[in-house]
Amino acid sequence: MASLSAQPVVAVLGPTNTGKTHLAIERMCGHSSGMIGFPLRLLAREVYDRVVAIKGKERVALITGEEKILPPNAQYYLTTAESMPIDRDFAFVALDEAQLGTDPERGHVFTDRLLRARGREETMILGSDALRPMVRALVKDAEIIGRPRFSTLSFAGATKLSRLPPRSAIVAFSAEEVYAVAEMLRRLRGGAAVVMGALSPRTRNAQVAMFQAGEVDYLVATDAIGMGLNMDVAHVAFASLRKFDGRRTRRLTIAEMAQIAGRAGRHQRDGTFGTLALEGSSGARFEDEEVDAIEAHAFQPIDHLFWREGRPTLASLDGLIADLERRPDRQVLRAAPQAIDLAVLKRLAEEDWVRERARSKPVIARLWAACGLPDFRKTGPEPHGRLVARIFRHLSEGNSFLPVSWFADELARLDSVQGDVETLADRIAGVRTWAYIAHRSDWLPDAESWAERTRSLEEKLSDALHQRLTQRFVDRRTSVLMRDLGAKGGDLLLPVKVDEDGIVTVDGEAIGRLIGFRFKADHLARHGDMKRLMAAAERRLGVELSSRARQLAADGDAEFSLATDAGRPVAIFWRGDVVARLEKGRSLLSPRIRLHRALDTLTPVDRAAVEQRVTAWLEARIQRELKPLSRYSDAARDPACPPSLRALLAPLAEAGGIVPRDQVASAIEHLEREDRSRAERLDVKIGTIDVYSPTLLKPEPTRWRLALFAAAEDQMMPDLPVPGAVSMPTPTDNAACEAMTRAGYRALGAQMLRVDLAERLARIAHEARTGRKPFTPDPALSTSLGLRPASFTQLMLALGFRATQPGNSEEWTWKGKRPPRKVESERPGNLFGALADLYPSRSPRNAAR
Repeated sequence: MASLSAQPVVAVLGPTNTGKTHLAIERMCGHSSGMIGFPLRLLAREVYDRVVAIKGKERVALITGEEKILPPNAQYYLTTAESMPIDRDFAFVALDEAQLGTDPERGHVFTDRLLRARGREETMILGSDALRPMVRALVKDAEIIGRPRFSTLSFAGATKLSRLPPRSAIVAFSAEEVYAVAEMLRRLRGGAAVVMGALSPRTRNAQVAMFQAGEVDYLVATDAIGMGLNMDVAHVAFASLRKFDGRRTRRLTIAEMAQIAGRAGRHQRDGTFGTLALEGSSGARFEDEEVDAIEAHAFQPIDHLFWREGRPTLASLDGLIADLERRPDRQVLRAAPQAIDLAVLKRLAEEDWVRERARSKPVIARLWAACGLPDFRKTGPEPHGRLVARIFRHLSEGNSFLPVSWFADELARLDSVQGDVETLADRIAGVRTWAYIAHRSDWLPDAESWAERTRSLEEKLSDALHQRLTQRFVDRRTSVLMRDLGAKGGDLLLPVKVDEDGIVTVDGEAIGRLIGFRFKADHLARHGDMKRLMAAAERRLGVELSSRARQLAADGDAEFSLATDAGRPVAIFWRGDVVARLEKGRSLLSPRIRLHRALDTLTPVDRAAVEQRVTAWLEARIQRELKPLSRYSDAARDPACPPSLRALLAPLAEAGGIVPRDQVASAIEHLEREDRSRAERLDVKIGTIDVYSPTLLKPEPTRWRLALFAAAEDQMMPDLPVPGAVSMPTPTDNAACEAMTRAGYRALGAQMLRVDLAERLARIAHEARTGRKPFTPDPALSTSLGLRPASFTQLMLALGFRATQPGNSEEWTWKGKRPPRKVESERPGNLFGALADLYPSRSPRNAAR
């Protein structure tokens, strides 16, 4: 390194957004070689990418503790302050954020670089204007240049999280606080990117890329963003004004506040800063003098920097410790607080085996280098010291290398992308430890190969961490919807698509599913997003709904169905989803159709086409499933039909095809033989206690009849009888009991029996008696139908029989006036036909006795 006075030293001082770093990059690129030291690995990486774009990858090096990109012909070095190779000769050297010499933990490094790092042709010191007295005191020949801020920074007061302007950065000072704020932003505004110093550059860049691309409008970060990370931030909100500095929790200095607030506004765009007003908390609050100082960029001059010997002796272990603890001899310098590397060194110096080995300068150098391993996991001097001790033990024995098997095992233990954000962040911190080791070529055989493996693993974990952060703190759907609802013109609307399964996406983000004509919001969406989802659907799905309306109008009958779920309105479905409901119409067979409200957005032409097609399908199905009812209605209105028959058919049609005989007894008495024959041809069965249509007792006609009754009475669909059931318990609910009566079941006390089976039992009973003599029915009759004795008694009484003795239901006698008029000549081929065959066949004349 050139002598102190051999070249000019320029101190470029000023607030944030003055272009200091940009100037240093331009100056370095104008020299044949150069180096810039930065406070953060993230910032070094950012500038490395910029210089690579100017000079080419083969001419630019990146050196940090755990990352090293060092092409053979590298001329331009971008490094962290700790990693600056100040023993190399460069035409240009710069130190960024030099005011960090006041930092208790790392300040001594920046002070050392300020004092010793020099370029052959030019040296630049970049920092806050508060550093001016220190530059004058320590670098007396330096030219000091002040640079004004490009834009105005003004105070905006306290702002609620729900009212934060877009492009805001919220600054917190602990991982827990960062996560809490990010979670609240996810709920309220669709999410936020997260930036912390502990993140790997790859994760940080991926998070910032989301913010820069507008995928999220908010960034939650630690004070790492204050160190020159350039982002498009319009407003900075402080969630807190206190931080833990490694020793105590304290209020930020005004210079620290300004450094962070200064991230708002870039180049010529003005920025604002303020605090975050959290519910249930008094929150952070700036003092008036702090606001005035930040807005005017006027800060208390720095009166000291921390210092530690940068070139300690390695002649002896005690001499090394003494040099590191030596106090500075300049008034403006203060001895640095004990850093973790010195704490670990002093701890190991107490070990006899360490002192036994650290007797020569090379071994002492290796010990001090091992103590320089950063505590990436923040475990503290004791646990971290044990790791350093193990490393030094290996470095000071055998072949002076770390065992490859141990290194590989530790790396393999970290090779997993499972776990939450905290778990992955901890693994990355672990990988950084081994990456630091892998970049020491004198510590590990084949170090270059292991460095590549650690780099690959860090990238793998970083990608997983970015994914977890995004999953946890970004609700991209809400973010997309906020942008979509804010769009002002058709050309600005985000693209909407509906796939074959009906999944609706806006700008590639699923917001729900289109089922038929109904949009169903994603069930995973938060309650607060539902209105936005529905609004987006209403705005965007008009073309798709119109297309579906045309498909419905052209579809065949197979695509339609009648939905008769118990407890729900009767509805018509198309392709598996509701399009209309049935309501009371002119008559039982002519219900009114009301299209579902999901079709309200259709044009009048499309609605008319849908309604016409649905009506045509419904009329055709009623005619097919309930043909006997249609024939009853037509005949009852036919003047050519005999009045007595019309008097029977009209109430039978109104009752849905089943009516008790005593309600139409007068009409039956006036029927002529020809009228009875015509009624039979119309599928009318005149039974002993009921008049009914056998066809309408089948399951599907029964379902349709009950559905039409429910629509006619504006009721929900009742439960349907179990298909094939001949008897059932009598429902306790009156409405349910009435529904089963309409379905074709006659109540017999605690049980109900299907009317056609009741009539068959009536016939069998009459065939079993002889005139009015007492007889005992076969008990198999009731048992086969599942009737209990009490229900069978009710049936016998309804048929006109009486028990011969009160309380005795075993022997019966005929007391009625009207036996069945006709015995069916054909027996059905089922159980009931077999029951009838158990009794001797009788002629109609005998049956009537």
